[in-house]
Amino acid sequence: MVKLSVIVPFYNVQQYAPDTLRSLRANARDDFEFILVDDCSRDETPDILERAARELPGAVHLRHETNGGLATARNTGLDAARGEYLTFLDGDDWLAPGYFSQLLASIEELGCDFVRTDHVQCTARARSVHRVPHGRRGVVMNPRDVILPADRSTSVDYAYAWAGIYHRRLADRGLLHFTDGLRTAEDRPWIWRLHREAESFAAVSLLGVFYRRGVASSLTQIGDVRQLDFIKAFDQVVRETAADRDADELLPKAVRTYCAIISHHLGSIERFEPSVARKLKSMSAAALKRMPQGVLDDALDSMDVQRATRLRRLRRRPVPSEVAA
Repeated sequence: MVKLSVIVPFYNVQQYAPDTLRSLRANARDDFEFILVDDCSRDETPDILERAARELPGAVHLRHETNGGLATARNTGLDAARGEYLTFLDGDDWLAPGYFSQLLASIEELGCDFVRTDHVQCTARARSVHRVPHGRRGVVMNPRDVILPADRSTSVDYAYAWAGIYHRRLADRGLLHFTDGLRTAEDRPWIWRLHREAESFAAVSLLGVFYRRGVASSLTQIGDVRQLDFIKAFDQVVRETAADRDADELLPKAVRTYCAIISHHLGSIERFEPSVARKLKSMSAAALKRMPQGVLDDALDSMDVQRATRLRRLRRRPVPSEVAA
């Protein structure tokens, strides 16, 4: 029986894939499988993965004929996974040796639906530890109970899918799949759904994932139209949260976070291509008009003056009919 399935999407990461694959080898066990999903790479990544399929114990190599984005690639891996537990890694990140065995032991000991972990962020030569924004460690809790408060960073803001491990029963309930086609912010609707609908989780102080920031091919570094998928992602968060039994309590958090992300993108709008910058403004203005207006009023009142002023000005902006829907 496969104990752990590790889903690893790759797209044009020939420079980093060898490090990723070496770290997987240092985590291999007879009861682990590594599902390597090539999302139609156009560089040397396919050749690297073909060799890995022959040499890496437990490797399963899958390839998309067309590029579908990270969410779709992860879903391909989820559909193929056979493990009792599942986790993720991105094709340009890497792991400490033996990390997955420690991660698996933690969830088996706790017996919960999912476990969340800290990680190390790597930007060039700099290293910094980023922790799950939840102080209690090794204690099983209801995931719904840690969504709030609205005005602080909480577990739904720590959206990295690879920073944890998940029991198969979540996949069987449809809680681990991502929204197909989302090119960025794909983790946001996913983490909100997980915290609203799973029954138990815990955070543990375990470091072993090394998250590479500043990769030139990463969408976080590219100011093209795919970045605007964050609007689709947060529209989904607000829509699904509005249908929740605790919508009155949870919507302020969803709306405030959405507003903060819009403000963040507007604050660095110069990194976008001019046509994309114009589209960002019009789509964001339309998004503000779609939000529950009373909740939005309260969210803006709770924000600092600079962000609130920026968003109120945007809120007054006329929205073309083709963008408003």
